[in-house]
Amino acid sequence: MHFLEVPEVVVLRLPMYVRALTQLTDGGADVVSSQQLGGLLQMTPAQIRKDLSYFGRFGKQGRGYNVEFLLRELRQILGLDREWSACLVGVGRLGRAIINYPGFAPEGFEVVAVFDSDPEQIGSKVGGLTVQPMSELGPAVENQDLDIGIVAVPASQAQSVIDQLVENKVGGILNYAPIAPQVPMNVVLRNIDPVLSLQSMTFYLQRDKWWGAAPRNPGVDPTGAFGGARVETDPRGGRD
Repeated sequence: MHFLEVPEVVVLRLPMYVRALTQLTDGGADVVSSQQLGGLLQMTPAQIRKDLSYFGRFGKQGRGYNVEFLLRELRQILGLDREWSACLVGVGRLGRAIINYPGFAPEGFEVVAVFDSDPEQIGSKVGGLTVQPMSELGPAVENQDLDIGIVAVPASQAQSVIDQLVENKVGGILNYAPIAPQVPMNVVLRNIDPVLSLQSMTFYLQRDKWWGAAPRNPGVDPTGAFGGARVETDPRGGRD
C-alpha cells in the first residue's frame, strides 16, 4: 500500500510504537506479541495489527514481532534514521525551555538556529546559539538546510511567523501558540496546546460526575500533546 493512503491517526501512533519498542529493546526483549505491545500502550492487539498492516507484514501468526527488526523498520518509515535540522522562533520563557530540552538531539532533531523580533533579544545567546533577527530567516533556511520550524511566539504573532516559515520553504512546523494557523497542503503542521488536552480531559471527568459512571480510559492520545485527540481503538484487524 502506498504511504499516502495511511490515515493520519495511524501516523500519529507510530512514534508510540517506536518508544515502546525502544523500551523493550533496552530491556533485552527479542520478540513481542501484539497482545504485549497493546498492554504497554493501552491499545487493543487488533488495532496494533491493523496499524502495522499499512506498511507491510512484520510478524508471523503465533510468533509475534522481532523487536529489533520492527523498531528499525518503523524508524525508517518515520524518517528517524537520519538527522533533522530545526530553527526556533521566539526566545521567551517557552522558547528558552524548548531549546534547553535535552530530548530532541537523541532522537535526531537538532535546533541549529534561533530567531526573534525583539531588538533586546537579538545578539544574545540562548542554548549556545546566537539569536538572529527574523530578516535572517531566509538565508538561514537555505544555508543550514532547515527542515522544521518551531514556533514559540505569542498567539498574535504566530500566523505571521508561520507565513514567513512557509514562504522560505520550511516543510514542517511545530506550533506552540494557542491558535489554529493556516498553512498550505504541502506543509506539515503540528500544534501543541496543553490547554486543549486539559479541556478534552474535563469532558470525561465531568461526565463521570454527572452520570455516576466509573472512570474509563478513552484511549491514548497518540501525540501526548498535539491537540489532545481522543483515540478510538478498532476491534478489527489481522493476527500477528
